[in-house]
Amino acid sequence: MSKMVEIRWHGRGGQGAKTASLLLADAAFNTGKYVQGFPEYGPERMGAPISAYNRISDERCSVHSNIYDPDYVVVVDETLLSSLDVTNGLKESGGIIINSNKDPAQLRDKLKGYKGKVCTIDAGKISEEELGKNFPNIPMLGAVVKVSGVIPEADFISKMEASFKTQFASKASVIDGNMKALKRSMQEVKGC
Repeated sequence: MSKMVEIRWHGRGGQGAKTASLLLADAAFNTGKYVQGFPEYGPERMGAPISAYNRISDERCSVHSNIYDPDYVVVVDETLLSSLDVTNGLKESGGIIINSNKDPAQLRDKLKGYKGKVCTIDAGKISEEELGKNFPNIPMLGAVVKVSGVIPEADFISKMEASFKTQFASKASVIDGNMKALKRSMQEVKGC
């Protein structure tokens, strides 16, 4: 079987981790991959911790469960590092991408001895500057594609632009802001 890439997202309700995982699944599917993208949450409210998952493969996947040993972990809210074991099961051959204005080395001590790749991206700053609001999920989406290489970057950019044009057909400024945020995050992610 070809290599399957498993990604676990950690965020808080309302930050867009679920949406980002579904957008990643959609973009990967549109490049010919087999995908799964799904959230895990209960009756939590906005601000409560949530998880979302992606499986991306060149071959059909018959596994239908949460992801316990991910290749990559995406942390949309840095405060979760002190309340959750976000590195639980994370493969050292993969990596973790954290929404933070800090350098990766500054966060390593919060990762419970994780020895793999640590990357950071200031998704809040990028989204504020490109979208006018703190929507960290889109910059985090660009960062995970850059770090994981799960989809060729040019394919990802074209598929996301097509997706945004469908979703926001009457809002050209939203399309432009999201595309700028995606491209910028792929350039500014640290540690990869």
